[in-house]
Amino acid sequence: MKRAILFLALIASVGMYAQDTTPTYEVEGEMVKVTYYHENGKISQTGFFVNEQLQGEWRMYNEEGKKIAMGQYTNGVKMGKWFFWEGKKLKEVDFTDNKIANITQWNNAEAVVLNK
Repeated sequence: MKRAILFLALIASVGMYAQDTTPTYEVEGEMVKVTYYHENGKISQTGFFVNEQLQGEWRMYNEEGKKIAMGQYTNGVKMGKWFFWEGKKLKEVDFTDNKIANITQWNNAEAVVLNK
């Protein structure tokens, strides 16, 4: 009997700490904002869909919640400047029609200011 109670207590405690990782969807005008989650419950990525295609700004985060990438989609295609953070380095990648056109890498010694 004690083992059964201990087993049920263990199962209940594990269930209490399980994170809901189900994506969330919010309608904003013609767009649908979607948020995906890591298994630990932190946001993995967030962005928009229009007509089932990626559209507008998308942001990606690591499991600790730090931003690791940010950029724009136009009709499901990566366009313009994307930013990728890797430790103390920042890569600025220019995309044209989903293809890399240019890469600039910044290090911690050079100041880079981004609003958002």
